[in-house]
Amino acid sequence: MYLALLVIFLQCSELYAQGRVFTFNTVEIKVQPSVKVKNGAPMSIVCRADISKSTDFQLKHNFTIFKDGKLVFMTVSDKEDAQYEISVARSSDTGDYECTVEAGGKTKSSNSVHVWVTGMTKPILTAEKKEVLEGEVVKLRCEMPEEVPPLHFFFRKIKMNSTPKQKHVFEPHRNSSVVEFSVEEGDNILQFDCFGKRNVKFEFESSEPSNKTLVTVREPFIKPTLNAKPSSNVTEGDRIQFECSTVVARMRDIEIILQKNKTILKSVRDEKLLKYSAVATLADSGEYLCKVEQGRASKTTKMNVVVSELFPKPILAASMSNLDENKELILNCSINGFRKANFSILRKNSNGVILLKNSRNFTKRVNVNDTGSYICTAEVKGIVKESKPVRINVYAPVSKPTLSVVSGLPEVVLGKPLWLICRSVMGTPPITFTFYKGNEVKKIVINDTYAMFLDENVRQNDKRGYKCDARNNHSSGMKASNILNITVIVPIKNASLGSVPYGEVEDGSETAFLCSVKEGSWPIHFRIFRKTDREVLLFEKSENANKVLWRKEAMNRQDTGTYYCMASNRANVDVKSHPITISVVLAAWQKGVIATFVLIPIAGAVTLASWCFLCKKKKAKGPSMEMSGSALPTNLTSEKLTRQHNDGDYYSGSGYIEDSENHMKSTDESKGPDLESAEVEYTEVEVSTLDPHRAPVQKGTETVYSEIRKANNDSVENRHSRIQGHPDAT
Repeated sequence: MYLALLVIFLQCSELYAQGRVFTFNTVEIKVQPSVKVKNGAPMSIVCRADISKSTDFQLKHNFTIFKDGKLVFMTVSDKEDAQYEISVARSSDTGDYECTVEAGGKTKSSNSVHVWVTGMTKPILTAEKKEVLEGEVVKLRCEMPEEVPPLHFFFRKIKMNSTPKQKHVFEPHRNSSVVEFSVEEGDNILQFDCFGKRNVKFEFESSEPSNKTLVTVREPFIKPTLNAKPSSNVTEGDRIQFECSTVVARMRDIEIILQKNKTILKSVRDEKLLKYSAVATLADSGEYLCKVEQGRASKTTKMNVVVSELFPKPILAASMSNLDENKELILNCSINGFRKANFSILRKNSNGVILLKNSRNFTKRVNVNDTGSYICTAEVKGIVKESKPVRINVYAPVSKPTLSVVSGLPEVVLGKPLWLICRSVMGTPPITFTFYKGNEVKKIVINDTYAMFLDENVRQNDKRGYKCDARNNHSSGMKASNILNITVIVPIKNASLGSVPYGEVEDGSETAFLCSVKEGSWPIHFRIFRKTDREVLLFEKSENANKVLWRKEAMNRQDTGTYYCMASNRANVDVKSHPITISVVLAAWQKGVIATFVLIPIAGAVTLASWCFLCKKKKAKGPSMEMSGSALPTNLTSEKLTRQHNDGDYYSGSGYIEDSENHMKSTDESKGPDLESAEVEYTEVEVSTLDPHRAPVQKGTETVYSEIRKANNDSVENRHSRIQGHPDAT
């Protein structure tokens, strides 16, 4: 039975739950009467929920309204709507509103709506004092108690028949602000008010002006009076007196100032009257101002004074403004239509003014030191006036100019620029210098004492001379320099070095070296060097020629090495030749000695050993071997004689010991062109060597070559006149 009851209960619960199903369709928020409400008017925020239900049953609705994300209203109701009432709308109620409804565990929110409460409450303005003195300040306070910051406050000072002065203050955290206004001269009864502004959606909204506050201003002193005696219209030389006065309520800290064109003429303190007098001049014409100050208060009075001219400025006349030295200068000072005056003639310089004469006329024979500016002055009734300055130029004649090369010497390296200077020691500047190349004018320069000229087109064979002339404003005219001829230095080109003999030189023999250049101005400085592990200067000489010859009398083995020469002239450029190599070898007689004392004993010993060996072989083998052994020396002897008869003449220059004929030929070819015309004879010495291990005999050959120069009458001349390997050799 209990089981049946449980089943019935569960089925009933399920049916009950199925009968309470609901869903939110929408949640809406509305503003009545509209989203734009006037300040002070009532308004309502209505939140409504649209719900669909399966059956008719009651739901509890939790309504929540937010402004700018902050909770402003909350209620629980059986109804599907709720209303938030604002009886008096203020600008602080402006914002974005949104509502949320919660029922039966479900929640839904509305869209946001922006409410704008237009207008602002009227500000309240109060003044710290109702009565102030000129120069003091008025402190004002403006507040808007019903508005929410940030706020902008604007204060206005209103004066009759003038534009109001306004001050602006931004208050980010307060709904009130305080400012100060200074009370100026002429302020009497002042009115002040204020108004506020706030920013809504990037637009400014303004309040109506506050109440007007009246402030009364009292004068600490009256406006000063300014008088000129005898009057404000005077003539030069008359004495004029100024008086400035005021009436003061309190004498402490009062000051009176008299000024003209921002220049203070006189001032007094703690006095009611100021006096100032002076002799009137034309410069005294203008506006004068009397100013009274006490604290921040100040008052001014202005007056215009006109001073009439007593006499015009004097005029200085000169007989000549440009004249030669030792000429007579006459200066005259005068005033148009006025003769009764005290005249003075003066000269101006860097140290001031020098009095020349207290007279209207001045005469002097001048020199160059009298060049300068001159003036004259005229005095009437204590009034002194100065004329316009007159410039006097006194000229000394130019001296004969000198033309020279800036570097010093009258020469130039070909291809380099030539700088010339023309100088005139005497003469009053400015001086006009003219440069000539030949008869052609190249340049005109105006300078003080010298001028420069650049010639970048100097040619090797240019025969035109240079000259210059100088002239100034002196009547003597132009002076010309002497003609300057320039030496054009041609730089060295293509140095070369040759020698006789060339390549190989016999020990103890003489060798001639010739260093020459293709082009270059004389004198030329020649230097010959030998380079082995270091450079050694062997010879140097300066020649007025394109070549130089140097003889080395006795060469030795230490003279083997690389030789080169260097040439230079006044162009200061060293030109180096290509190197040549010299090898010092044994002389012919040295080779003969070696052949005599070394090779012949060796050959004899070898021959003797061979003969002994053949004798032993002959005894051992019988008569047949004797025939073979006796035939060998005969063949060798005949071969030797045949070869000696066919060889050429001897060259006596050197001797060599060689292992083969081919090696000798290569050595002869390396001796250079000096040996091409020489006839050489070869002497061959054959030595037969016996092989102890083979029969019958192995023939070996050692050859001694002796080079003997052909003896003829011109052998010595040929030795010294031919220079092999030298491009200038003849």
